[in-house]
Amino acid sequence: MDLIMTPAEWKIMRIIWTKGQAQSSTVVEVIQDDWSASTVKTLLARLVKKQVLTTTRVGRSFVYHPAISETTAMKQTASALFENLCATKQGLVLADLLANLTLSQKDLADLQNIIQEKLPTAPTKVDCNCLDQTAICSCS
Repeated sequence: MDLIMTPAEWKIMRIIWTKGQAQSSTVVEVIQDDWSASTVKTLLARLVKKQVLTTTRVGRSFVYHPAISETTAMKQTASALFENLCATKQGLVLADLLANLTLSQKDLADLQNIIQEKLPTAPTKVDCNCLDQTAICSCS
């Protein structure tokens, strides 16, 4: 599954992940200041089509269930972003994210451990992956 969600779809999914499951009326109630009921239902239908949500019919309404965990969705989205970046600039982007995110001490300690583990086997330089190997690239 190639997971690409819009910011609006992420907002809907975060509600459903938080609640575990939800009827469309519950989602509408939570987000009523942002969108109309018809917009929410359109977004829910898109997420079902993308196979991110499943539905169960209960009486006259549908209950929406996440088909993918929030952690899996975040990892897939982050991986897809970094696959589209020049390999020589991924470290810069990651460093900028770290500098600007609020992280717990545990998160930072975990990151330090990962860096310490990767450091001995890390290459001295990452090769550009923007163009084929014979092209001249100004990324480095």
